[in-house]
Amino acid sequence: MSSKTIVVDGGWGLERLRVERREIATPERDEVLVRLRAASLNFRDLLMVQGKYNPRQPLPLVPGSDGAGVVEACGPDVTSFAPGDRVMPAFFRDWIAGPPTRRTLRTSLGGPLDGTLRQHICAPQHAFVTTPGHLSDAEASTLPCAALTAWSALVEQGGLKAGESVLVLGTGGVSMFAIQFAKLFGARVIATSSSNAKLDLLRTEYEVDELINYRDDPEWGRAVRDLSGGGVDHVVEVGGAGTLERSIQAVKPGGTISLIGVLAGAKSDLDLTSVLMQNIRIQGVIVGPRCHLESMNRAIAVNELRPRIDRTLPLDEVAAAFEGMQSQAHIGKVVIDLGEDA
Repeated sequence: MSSKTIVVDGGWGLERLRVERREIATPERDEVLVRLRAASLNFRDLLMVQGKYNPRQPLPLVPGSDGAGVVEACGPDVTSFAPGDRVMPAFFRDWIAGPPTRRTLRTSLGGPLDGTLRQHICAPQHAFVTTPGHLSDAEASTLPCAALTAWSALVEQGGLKAGESVLVLGTGGVSMFAIQFAKLFGARVIATSSSNAKLDLLRTEYEVDELINYRDDPEWGRAVRDLSGGGVDHVVEVGGAGTLERSIQAVKPGGTISLIGVLAGAKSDLDLTSVLMQNIRIQGVIVGPRCHLESMNRAIAVNELRPRIDRTLPLDEVAAAFEGMQSQAHIGKVVIDLGEDA
């Protein structure tokens, strides 16, 4: 038996993506075979397909960092799951708990390991967690990478407390989860976007407290500082080098900038004097371990939080889905429906 898989091969670029059929694995003693129903796209996945994330990544590669589905078969030693259970793969297959190591960081889906843009995935039972029961597979497919990154930045590493203030940049997947988690914890949220329509949606649907159009106000870092009465406690920094200077202006002395993405570039000349003089913490965030995914899922289930899905496209339109995401016109996550039939 075989099922559909998206691969990038023969070089980098969206034009190198193709659908091929691969044999469905039989789970070994400690392994679980999962029929993935949905996968969602991340900017990391786009960079990987373009050869910009890790140009030394061996090909062919199955892209995709986020996904969810149903257990189809289990090896004889599996005790955590049974056929029919709804699960999602952890982004880092072998990072279970504690600090990361060089070895565990090399077990990420979508590079160097094959990712979630395929109909079947077979892995050890420790590589999966249970899906919150109130979510569809499409909604659940947004959690293992994007949602956990926001959760790690604000909760696990940031120690977010009620009454604190959070700055969120843009309306991509991580940013939308950061807004939802911040509101869940009773924080005050300031958000930026270049689109007034997006800002209006953030106000009406997500009750964001303060909104800034960064095209209208290029000095948005100072505007955030003024709106927050001296700077925010947390910045969820997805822009990278192109926005970091403004984020440093926006954060309060002793505050935290969680460096997550490089949407606005990875390199720049930057004066770090303010970081030193104001005791600012800049923390790199690379998703998180499985134990934090489980903690986040419990919080999502108890509060019946629902991810924001911008649109869902079929498996054979994955290149178009990446192109749409590259335009940054979306709000939340772009999901790929992996289909019902293998």
